[in-house]
Amino acid sequence: MKKFLSLVFLSIFTFVLVACGGEKKEATEKVEKKVIKVSTKFVDDEQTAKSLVKVVEAVNKRSNGSLELQLFTSGTLPYGKDGMEQIMNGADWILVDGINFLGDHIPDYNAVTGPFLYQSFEEYFRMMKSPLVQDLNAQAYEKGIKILSLDWVFGFRNMVTNKVIVTPDDMKGLKVRVPTSQLYTYTMEAMGASPVAMPYPDTYAALQQKVIDGLESSVMSYYGTKQYENVKNVARTRHLLGVSAVSISRKCWESLTDEQRTIIQEEFDKGTADNLAETEKLEKQYEEELVKLGVQFNDVDAEAFNKAAAVVFTQFPKWTPGVYDKIMENLAQIREDIKNGK
Repeated sequence: MKKFLSLVFLSIFTFVLVACGGEKKEATEKVEKKVIKVSTKFVDDEQTAKSLVKVVEAVNKRSNGSLELQLFTSGTLPYGKDGMEQIMNGADWILVDGINFLGDHIPDYNAVTGPFLYQSFEEYFRMMKSPLVQDLNAQAYEKGIKILSLDWVFGFRNMVTNKVIVTPDDMKGLKVRVPTSQLYTYTMEAMGASPVAMPYPDTYAALQQKVIDGLESSVMSYYGTKQYENVKNVARTRHLLGVSAVSISRKCWESLTDEQRTIIQEEFDKGTADNLAETEKLEKQYEEELVKLGVQFNDVDAEAFNKAAAVVFTQFPKWTPGVYDKIMENLAQIREDIKNGK
């Protein structure tokens, strides 16, 4: 009898173990997929969009089905101010667009990306790692914005028109497209132009219809969007660094697992490096190809433009008092460190 009861208990215990094991496996298999939209204004032929394709594919593959990033290029979904609204409202959303749209909510972002600050990518990258900028990132997080990267560069921005520009006087009367950003508007006004705010995808038709006389753009964007079909002269003003921030909704970020957050951060970091390497390689190549297409490049009176644009740093009452001095102090140290190989 005891032997019989032992067998019965053993059978029941084994059944329970198998059943529990089966339930655990079934629960593991039912992983809820998180779908996150990635929005950018960059068109498919631009390097930023190409690097983003690699990031999205890598994240989706590494997550084993727990994440699905969906990339929308060419302004298909809201970007700029509207895209940032999605972030602020807590949508499952990643925005890849100008840092100036962060500046709408944390004004000092515009200060650290102001006109004629940087002479190289390296100077900019080091500034983004400074305590000054890390504090801005913390402020952004408090407002519902998680910064994944501030380093998606696409080159220094130049004046692109059909007129040869050498000094600020040459820009008088020119209607120049700018993003919907005070920083860009004030910069163009200081440089002598009449800024016209409009979405970048609209500029091709606007140039053809003479709504605008030109735009300010990096060589990468100028070539990638085929603007050379409408305007044929590039003045090397290098007035602003073309760079995008990668931002995700804080609500979305905090809903992810630690593993999912690690995957997203690591792959966007790899994308930053890929975008930089390709940008550095392609800038020279594109400039050579643009010359073959009839585009002329010319240098400008850099001192005259620097002097004219200095007023921009006095036009933002919402900037923290003394922030410009802090930026210049940091830049002086950064340049010294680079010079000394640190």
